[in-house]
Amino acid sequence: MFYSNFSFKETDIKYAKFKDSEIHAIVRVLDESLTFLEQLESVMSALDAFEKEQQLPIVFLRFLTSDCSNQTLEILKNVETKYQNVAISVIGQPPLDMTKLSLLVYMRKCDSVERIDNYTIKVNSGNLSHYFSSNIVSNIQDTYSETELQLSYLEKMLLNENLNIAANCVRTWFYVQNIDVNYSGVVKARRENFEKNSLTEKTHYIASTGIGGRFYDKDVTSVLDSYSVGGLKEKQLGYLYAAKNMNRTSDYGVTFERGSYVDYQDRRHIFVSGTASIDNKGAVVHLGDIKAQTFRMLENIEALLKEASSGFEDLTHLVCYLRDIADYKIVKKIFEDKIPNVPYVITYAPVCRPQWLIESECMAIKDLKTEFERF
Repeated sequence: MFYSNFSFKETDIKYAKFKDSEIHAIVRVLDESLTFLEQLESVMSALDAFEKEQQLPIVFLRFLTSDCSNQTLEILKNVETKYQNVAISVIGQPPLDMTKLSLLVYMRKCDSVERIDNYTIKVNSGNLSHYFSSNIVSNIQDTYSETELQLSYLEKMLLNENLNIAANCVRTWFYVQNIDVNYSGVVKARRENFEKNSLTEKTHYIASTGIGGRFYDKDVTSVLDSYSVGGLKEKQLGYLYAAKNMNRTSDYGVTFERGSYVDYQDRRHIFVSGTASIDNKGAVVHLGDIKAQTFRMLENIEALLKEASSGFEDLTHLVCYLRDIADYKIVKKIFEDKIPNVPYVITYAPVCRPQWLIESECMAIKDLKTEFERF
């Protein structure tokens, strides 16, 4: 993995690059005193310069914003014309470096990109198709029903492509407004949908993050992003458990995998779900201690990566969620010591259990040689 920085005016882009064919980057503003529009202009100018330098197409952008109600429409006005064939996700999760927005960027080599509907783009590469769906919402003010409709959309979109959730969906993200109240609706709707699609603890679930986050419409209580791959062969997609560190999520009625991976001809993509300070009996470890919870969380992530023959040196990016903004400097110092080269962002986003002070998700890429299709 090649790690580097790209600086442009008041903006810094920290990125990980693999074999000149894919880039994961975190864009952040260096001057927090700028207005929101000035910060947005700075970010977009830097992104444009970075794309021209790297000569790889952007396929996915996730904006993390400090005030999504007032900022989202301005972001979309600035990006939708230029990036029509890019999956664009805008989530209310304030960056804790005190800027008004951060941006997660994914760039990759491919044969072509097409938009198949308002939510989803299709990235074609050889015999494989990669589907990035973003900001899937349904405004009915009932988290259970919203999640049910979001997953129903995902089912139908994949079915139209001769695919299905069980075999082709690799990763999901659920952003839940007031997660302490509304997460149970997501859990119930997801469980029912998965059972209908023959996803059980005896087969497999899907790598996922369920975390606090907002859509700009205050009446929307749940937002879904997803990533699916068409053309996968048997055993190309695998799952991670780290059973010595963590229990199965089904033990406490939740239906997602701790991690997953996809093997290609020359690389393994590893997706680590939202991971917290938990033990192999499902209990929260180190109650009230942010330092100890952070180290335990990193230990659990490392165990998942190891199960995929990987490690921190293969990380492409990490997104960290904190319940208490006062813990930011403590966590930032630990990350600087443990993963100094990795692009990361720390946001305010409560985790699904109040006792968890911190959660992180990440992705890694491992060099590999197989008989599978090229990436």
